[in-house]
Amino acid sequence: MAGSLLAADSSPKDDVVGAAKKLGEKPNYSWNATTTVPEGSQFRPGPTEGKTEKEGFTHVKMSFGDNQTEAVLKGGKAVVTNQDGDWETVSDSDEGEGAARFRSRMIRNFKAPAVQAAELAGAVKELKKDGEALAGDLTEDGAKAQFRFGNVTGAKGSVKFWLKDGALAKYSVSVKGKVEFNGNERDVERTTTTEIKDVGTTKVTVPEAAKKKLG
Repeated sequence: MAGSLLAADSSPKDDVVGAAKKLGEKPNYSWNATTTVPEGSQFRPGPTEGKTEKEGFTHVKMSFGDNQTEAVLKGGKAVVTNQDGDWETVSDSDEGEGAARFRSRMIRNFKAPAVQAAELAGAVKELKKDGEALAGDLTEDGAKAQFRFGNVTGAKGSVKFWLKDGALAKYSVSVKGKVEFNGNERDVERTTTTEIKDVGTTKVTVPEAAKKKLG
């Protein structure tokens, strides 16, 4: 009876946080993330594919226009491919300029879906049923945290979560705001949707060059 009462008292936010926690406890999983931006936007991210294993490697492939980047993370360390396709540590990338520094910051700010989904749920004012999803608006701080670069003002955002049999199946976060970076201010608006797949059956294959660079 006590268990039934606790289940009845759980909120939509509790359900999402619990689903994200369960995903993080799985031995492995994969995901695909796609980002949409308004027509004419200067920065147009391509799709991201990722695979991760509990207490093991995480392998991520990202694309930006015609450029592709791979990253491997494990135990607080990370390596990333440079413009020539060679692997280098994130600390090496920090010393570069332009695209190299951008890649480095992206990897430093990377969070696997199980972690990101839980943080997003914690940053929502309130989650309510919206069709098959649970949806809500992010707090201002929660929305601002989704911008990885520059000084952000007027940040707003919302998020949706889709659960299937109590498990996290998909989530989508939409944000917009003004970003000042290197003396330039521009409007940023994007929606990123992440779909979880192959839970428990994912095989993470890491290039030997990346393992060697990780040390």
